[in-house]
Amino acid sequence: MIKTHQVKIEPNAHMTEVIEDLFNYRRYCWNQALATWNNMYDESSILDDKNLIPNNEKVRNELVRNKQDWQYYRSARVLQQTVNSLEKAWKNFWNPRMSSHGKPRFKSKKNYKPTFSTDRARLASGKLVLDKPRGISKSVWYGIRLREPPRFEGEFKLCTITKKADGYYASLVFDTT
Repeated sequence: MIKTHQVKIEPNAHMTEVIEDLFNYRRYCWNQALATWNNMYDESSILDDKNLIPNNEKVRNELVRNKQDWQYYRSARVLQQTVNSLEKAWKNFWNPRMSSHGKPRFKSKKNYKPTFSTDRARLASGKLVLDKPRGISKSVWYGIRLREPPRFEGEFKLCTITKKADGYYASLVFDTT
């Protein structure tokens, strides 16, 4: 059974910068993935070839193939989870039972809910430890203090960090028995 617990987190100054950077990286990945998805879809429509219809793997592989050097210093899991979210958004758009869902749109800096997800975070000694990207030394990577211990026990599946008016929150997803 999947259970979620939202906990307020208290990152130090360095990890606050990392989290803010990951918010912007997620928005960048979303916009790149949406542009790639739209291009692949247009190409499949023009050529009338169903093999060219975009999906999660094709878009993700295209983004990874065209990664710039600065992106290697960001978490690869953020990119992958963003492409997964985009695929879900497209499925909801095409689902006739979800008539209220609109077509996925590009994210702007002005009107954007800061959030990102990763499935490689872990809990260690009562702290949330995000996945460390390549090229960062251990001495500058810190655990993030949780305001309260998680309510559930089980396999830790996913962590979504969100910025709200009163601080940062982590939604921790557990697979419990």
